[in-house]
Amino acid sequence: MKVISALIPALLAIGPASAAPLVVLVDTGTEMPLADIRNGEVVGGIHKDLAEALAQKLGRTPVTLSMPRKRIAMALEAGRGDVLCLYLPEWLPGHYGWTQAFMPQTEMVITASSAAQPQSLADLAGQPIGTVLGFQYPEMERAMGSGFVRADVNTNLANLRKLAAGRLRHVATIKTFYDYQLHKGEKLSVHEPLVVRSYQTRCAVSAKGHVAVAEVDAAITQLLREGVISKILSNYQ
Repeated sequence: MKVISALIPALLAIGPASAAPLVVLVDTGTEMPLADIRNGEVVGGIHKDLAEALAQKLGRTPVTLSMPRKRIAMALEAGRGDVLCLYLPEWLPGHYGWTQAFMPQTEMVITASSAAQPQSLADLAGQPIGTVLGFQYPEMERAMGSGFVRADVNTNLANLRKLAAGRLRHVATIKTFYDYQLHKGEKLSVHEPLVVRSYQTRCAVSAKGHVAVAEVDAAITQLLREGVISKILSNYQ
């Protein structure tokens, strides 16, 4: 009995370390404050903070793996990653489990003060709107139809710079990114943003990964209850 009793602390100590890491996938096109990606490595941002918080609740070591948007869905489906967060099911067709909705996001349009302030999306029909290549904007497509004129670039930051330089009058973006740029001291002469829609994103969980949807959901519930999600967001506002 003494031998068994002596072994129990040792087994508990090596338990979490012996578990598979929590592999969190991140799109290489993601910008701060969502992710700071340098030389292919996620070194900061909301994705990294969330990965670390989830892994801590799950008793695992966090690993953030960045890859291009075109490959990320196949990697998740094949089990090369465990979770992909800050998504909606309609953005990611495939066979995954989905957690509860928990991370707020707001899509909006920023308009230069030199242009007329739009009161609705219909007011923007026929005018070029700064958008990001590969991103979908279903609300604007529905509201304007063929009048939705995309002006694609590779990043949200490039669009803001075009707006500041007077090369664009309207830019589609998300509140998290816009607030972060203002926090950094970005100077823009714009109207009050036109809100397109607000919602809460989720995490997609691989059916071939090392964690179950119920486990990730339970971890998210704990993080919400403890105010960790709000704290992560406030760090970038």
